[in-house]
Amino acid sequence: MAVYDFHAGAFRDDDWIFPDDDASLPAGKAAVSKARFVAREEGALGLVLTAGDTLDGLGNALARVELVALRFPRYADGRPYSLARRLRERHGYTGELRAVGDVLRDQVDFLARAGFDTLDIVHPGTIEALRAGTLVRVTRHYQPGARSERPAGYSWRRVSF
Repeated sequence: MAVYDFHAGAFRDDDWIFPDDDASLPAGKAAVSKARFVAREEGALGLVLTAGDTLDGLGNALARVELVALRFPRYADGRPYSLARRLRERHGYTGELRAVGDVLRDQVDFLARAGFDTLDIVHPGTIEALRAGTLVRVTRHYQPGARSERPAGYSWRRVSF
């Protein structure tokens, strides 16, 4: 499977496994649901959150999580954006943050600004635009984002990757 990596600006191979809750935990990099993670599933290095999940009950466990995958059930559902910002800004999460599911090309910049690192998406048009490099990116903003910095000399302008 390949995911789009914002930092590289390209697709890359990925070796994360997302087992169902009733499946045994495979060897390697496994990301599990919040219910399974909170039940202290040993060996899980990743966490999968769906729209409607909260960060309650995770406590200090986020420090050992290498990947948080936020599922987008529909392109119109904005709850994963809020979870991403809370993970980055309030909880100080520094690991990989991945958007999974139904994401449209118009949302890619917003995902980057909310703090996402990678995309595992299903929309064919968005995948095609990312592969072809035809997606128009806006990297200068007036509002701060989870992943933005101030260029020297401008107190009001931000730049994102």
